[in-house]
Amino acid sequence: MLERSIDQSFCPLCLQAETVPFHHDERREYRSCQICRLVYVPERYFLPPEVERQQYDFHENDPSDANYRAFLSRLFDPLVEHVPRGASGLDFGSGPGPTLSVMLIESGRSAIVYDPFYAPDQSVWEKSYDFITATEVFEHLHRPAEELGRIWDHLRPGGWLGIMTKRLPDPGRFPTWHYKNDPTHVAFFADETFRFLANRWRADLQLVRNDVVLMRKQDAAS
Repeated sequence: MLERSIDQSFCPLCLQAETVPFHHDERREYRSCQICRLVYVPERYFLPPEVERQQYDFHENDPSDANYRAFLSRLFDPLVEHVPRGASGLDFGSGPGPTLSVMLIESGRSAIVYDPFYAPDQSVWEKSYDFITATEVFEHLHRPAEELGRIWDHLRPGGWLGIMTKRLPDPGRFPTWHYKNDPTHVAFFADETFRFLANRWRADLQLVRNDVVLMRKQDAAS
């Protein structure tokens, strides 16, 4: 079933064929799913892995950078309101300079990191977590059905998924939306997309701000 995501006519998130052209510019095209409302770039426009890695190498993320910490606080602050001290988590897509995990450890939580380019330790998938974070990651996912399914499966009942990604603007603003111009950005989530996921996962959803989402996995007894 997951192989359907290779075909541009199938949504890579909900794997349905009800997708339509959404936008086209001189670099690539974008399609919109009529089921989950994801806007995505067809696979033929994906960068080769080595070129994608080069793009990420330009990121200058540094735990000692106060401005970067302030940026991450947009997710950190609402997340720690729900996650108690002593909880253990995973920072998924931590990038070349893991910082959110450092902030969480400083606050009394434990956190390890995973990144397919910079920290590709597959042993992180041998256990489950009280919380999982993904900051500026969802827009890079090539196969969101598979990747998000794995994340959700490794979140413990009652656990929290903390997401930072800019959500889709109104369609009329999309042509001039700077966020779409990054060649590594291939998946754009709308409010409706997160509501779709919350319904599929039977999760509690909080749209905290225009680029921060919290999702709580229901307790086993719920």
